[in-house]
Amino acid sequence: MRVLKTEILRINPVQPEMDKIEYAAKVLRDNGTVAFPTETVYGLGANALNEQAVHKIFHAKGRPADNPLIIHISDLIELDKLVAGTTETVQKLASAFWPGPLTIIMKKSDIIPKIITAGLDTVAVRFPSHSVARSLIKASGLPIAAPSANSSGKPSPTIAQHVIDDLLGKVDMIIDGGPTEVGLESTVIDTTDEIPVLLRPGGITIEQLRNVLGEVHVDTAVTREIDKSTIPRSPGMKYTHYAPNAQVIIIEGNRQKVIETINQMTEEKRSQGMKVGVMSVDETASLYHAHHVLSVGSEGNPQSIAANLFHTLRKFDELGVDIIYAQSVNEQGIGMAIRNRLNKAAGYNIVRV
Repeated sequence: MRVLKTEILRINPVQPEMDKIEYAAKVLRDNGTVAFPTETVYGLGANALNEQAVHKIFHAKGRPADNPLIIHISDLIELDKLVAGTTETVQKLASAFWPGPLTIIMKKSDIIPKIITAGLDTVAVRFPSHSVARSLIKASGLPIAAPSANSSGKPSPTIAQHVIDDLLGKVDMIIDGGPTEVGLESTVIDTTDEIPVLLRPGGITIEQLRNVLGEVHVDTAVTREIDKSTIPRSPGMKYTHYAPNAQVIIIEGNRQKVIETINQMTEEKRSQGMKVGVMSVDETASLYHAHHVLSVGSEGNPQSIAANLFHTLRKFDELGVDIIYAQSVNEQGIGMAIRNRLNKAAGYNIVRV
């Protein structure tokens, strides 16, 4: 792979400097690749309407070609040329949640390259709320294709350093706009069926979607592994994602039994000379006996758990642990999204006690 000179550009996330935004936007107009912050995670952007530019995203990430991309816009008016038409469902969702961490799947227009949709007749679109993302997309004058800015399969980046660790020398520019807010990729909802289907949970919860739309189905891929021959309708559905270098095992069940089981497994692995990490919550962190115990936050603040999840998985890589035992989380609200990411990080390796 040709090594690129990656430029690091720091931009104020609250009041983006427009000269810097325009500088980065020119890279996108020249069909280069720019990693930038959104309210969810950092994205790796390129001109969505240029196949060669989009191919650079797949190449830099090592991303499978059958994994579709999300197109990012900076104004609702841009939607008209990207989709075959909008429905009442789309209009309700856009009114309630855009700009924000929601991706809507619709029937695509003919302008969308096949590389974006993995050959599907649908396209995923998001209107981010992050000031840097919106300013950059608007200044470029383009719809921007942008998956998470990490090596494919690794934990998604929530600070610029994560992007640097994965993609330095593989992309043209990395914008450092500080830490992201949500910490998990956007919620994805398919509106092409009569009843909308949640394909990937995120910062917008199933409860919020149902409050706006009424009935919303949850795809089986949200809670369990799908067959390898399945063509994914959304990013994050098919492949092992969000995985650190160490093996992750989720322990779920009665809290006391979970603690006892993790400590027992920890002693077994330590006796074998393995370095053990435990991912816990604040309330139980002091009860584990591993080499490294990292808390993702308080059970009373699931938003903090979501924001810290990927950062914590990457921290275990830095610590060089061989195995990670992860305490299960409640699936209410954003807990569904946290659990979805943990399941995929663990390859659905779950021990129920």
